Amino acid sequence: MLENSFLKTGVLDLVLNAGPVAKFVLVLLAIFSVFCWAIIFEKLLYFWRVKRDSIRFMRGLNSENSFIKAYREAVKCRENPLSQLYIAAYNEISGDHLTGQGPDEPLVVNVKQVEIVNRVMRRISSSEISRMERYLPFLATTASAAPFIGLFGTVWGVMESFRGIGSQGSASLAVVAPGISEALIATAAGLGVAIPAVMAYNFFVNKVKDWARKIDRQTLEITNQFSRLEK
Repeated sequence: MLENSFLKTGVLDLVLNAGPVAKFVLVLLAIFSVFCWAIIFEKLLYFWRVKRDSIRFMRGLNSENSFIKAYREAVKCRENPLSQLYIAAYNEISGDHLTGQGPDEPLVVNVKQVEIVNRVMRRISSSEISRMERYLPFLATTASAAPFIGLFGTVWGVMESFRGIGSQGSASLAVVAPGISEALIATAAGLGVAIPAVMAYNFFVNKVKDWARKIDRQTLEITNQFSRLEK
């Protein structure tokens, strides 16, 4: 009868009836999970905005034949890294007076200015990539630590089962089931937290690498554009 009663117990009942250590493990894993999913949704929204603004900026850039107009188009979509490169480059050469120049006024630079602009864009690139990588280490830490936290709950549940066997003098299912159930729940919870974290981490790391390549190409292209203006 006790065995049938245990088998009919739901997962929620098992969690509520778990020991203090098992509950602590589950609460800790739940906190990790909440933060992980918050980071996942924030990063998805961030990369979606970056892609949207970058597409808008590149369309405007391709339709303009003036460096000044290209700068103004970048200002309109300044929340993406490609626009930041243009803004930093043109501000470095022309300063805050760039927007006051005529749209058809030629822009003349020298070799030293091109080198300075390249260094500025490298700094902006590093800053933008660091911004993309923000919070990703937490996903990696969660992916690595969550299974071990769950394993701790598993070991503790097995220990409780053996303690129950020793105190009851019996190895029946009714004696060992509570401890084993805590162990299995902790294991499942650890994996349930770790699997989305590691998948999200790998996904976003690849996104960052892809954008890093795009930023490098854009940096090289802007440098080449300025090089053709050397006098």
